[in-house]
Amino acid sequence: MGTHRRPKPPSRARIATLGMAAGAVSLLPTQSQAAPKPTVDEVRKQVEKLYEEAEAPTEEYNAISEEQKKLQREADRAQDRLARKQQEINELREAIGPLAAAQYRSGGVDPSVRLFLSGDPDSYLDQAEMLDRTSNRQAESLRAMQTKQRELTQEREAAQKRLKALEETRTQAGKKKNEVQDKLAKARKLLNSLTAAQRAKMEADQKRDDVAAGASDSAATYNGPASGRAKAALDFAYAQLGKPYEWGSTGPDSFDCSGLTGASWRAAGVSLPRTVKQQYDAGRKVARSDLQPGDIIYWYNDNQHNGMYVGNGKAIHAPRTGKNIEIVPLDSMPFFAASRP
Repeated sequence: MGTHRRPKPPSRARIATLGMAAGAVSLLPTQSQAAPKPTVDEVRKQVEKLYEEAEAPTEEYNAISEEQKKLQREADRAQDRLARKQQEINELREAIGPLAAAQYRSGGVDPSVRLFLSGDPDSYLDQAEMLDRTSNRQAESLRAMQTKQRELTQEREAAQKRLKALEETRTQAGKKKNEVQDKLAKARKLLNSLTAAQRAKMEADQKRDDVAAGASDSAATYNGPASGRAKAALDFAYAQLGKPYEWGSTGPDSFDCSGLTGASWRAAGVSLPRTVKQQYDAGRKVARSDLQPGDIIYWYNDNQHNGMYVGNGKAIHAPRTGKNIEIVPLDSMPFFAASRP
């Protein structure tokens, strides 16, 4: 019977190595711990949501930008008025100069003494009358100058207020711009997380959905029943088909939604305000049952998104970042209202 050999106990170094290996294994993330990558469909939905969320601050940015332009014009006019007032004061000051000098030359001697000293009283009286007229003119000039100085002070205060308001709108516009760009950056990041194949699939899915919904951004010419200004507006809008959406843009190479409606009606000789909300407030409301080609359509609410009715249950609009101006079914988004410029 052979002797039974006990297994050799592991060395301390080997125990330490095994322990480290075990620790390393336990530190590796399991499948359940790793965050699952979003599917192409999930990315697409998130991107669409971000683009939709960017529309409201885009319109707010447009409204602030319009206010900024108005304030800039007012501030420029105020500066022009200030310059003119200052010029008028300078001219008055120059005019008063010779009058003051004349008064100084003859004003230092008492009139009765001058009469006594004068060898020719008639000549003195003529001089006195002239001096009196000079004094009156000087007094009038001084009064005019004081008035102009007061006006200048008021103008300066008004100009400073406008410049302050202008600075505030610049700050607000900057915040809205950052808000929009933040949404777009998040959307780009999501899109960049996809592989080339996934991106191609997403674009193919989008095209398939557009075809199924009846959306098209192919070049076309308006040949519907509209006439007059409405036809001119639609002719312009159709000529923009396929051009990209760009937030804050009013053409000619790209447009946002209210930028397109405004530019289209401007081409027809009708001036519309800049934003969706302003266009909604300015237009005469029409019932859905009374829609005519050229009417402005508002989707979602009164300040988010708009386009133009083209007839036959369809509308033309600048959709969102990453898409082009297109024709879509009226019900491709929740219909809210319509107005007629």
